[in-house]
Amino acid sequence: MPKPIVISGPSGSGKSTLLTKLFGEFPNCFAFSVSHTTRKPRSGEQHGKDYFFVPMEEFEKMIDEGSFLEHAQFSGNRYGTSKMAVDMIQKSGRLCVLDVEINGVKNIKQTDLNAQYIFVKPPSLEDLRKRLERRGTETKESLQKRLDTAQEALQYAEQPGSYDHIIVNDDLNTAYEQLKQIVKDDINSLSNGTAKHE
Repeated sequence: MPKPIVISGPSGSGKSTLLTKLFGEFPNCFAFSVSHTTRKPRSGEQHGKDYFFVPMEEFEKMIDEGSFLEHAQFSGNRYGTSKMAVDMIQKSGRLCVLDVEINGVKNIKQTDLNAQYIFVKPPSLEDLRKRLERRGTETKESLQKRLDTAQEALQYAEQPGSYDHIIVNDDLNTAYEQLKQIVKDDINSLSNGTAKHE
């Protein structure tokens, strides 16, 4: 069975764009693990599809039971990747993709999940700053916070053994070809066995 993919990269690195292309080209091969969260559903969000929406007490019980591969807190809400969500995807015959930030990567490495770790890196911090500014969605403070987080993620990625593969996203098409090359064997083995799951 192919290893789950843990992919990480700073906001603005182009990681989401690469994954969207990959899922678009191979819709039957990959699936995101659905996270648990204690926040309320937004309009149009579905339980079990966008997130597993659970009360705080249930989330904390799952932490105590060791049900999460990683979990974190943002803006007063908790988010976590459960072992169950990963198992569900693997049993469906697809390759599980976990899109997590640096602390999630560190936490997953402490578990027995035998994963392949990929880091998507911007050509430079300056390039990342320009990309984030072009979005026009950041305040001066939130931009600085994202850049500080990116700096930490880049320093971690430079440590030997932190990731199996590092993709520098200087040119989207080149980066995408690199990503496809990394998962080529997984795609081939799944393509030979996914039809029955559709």
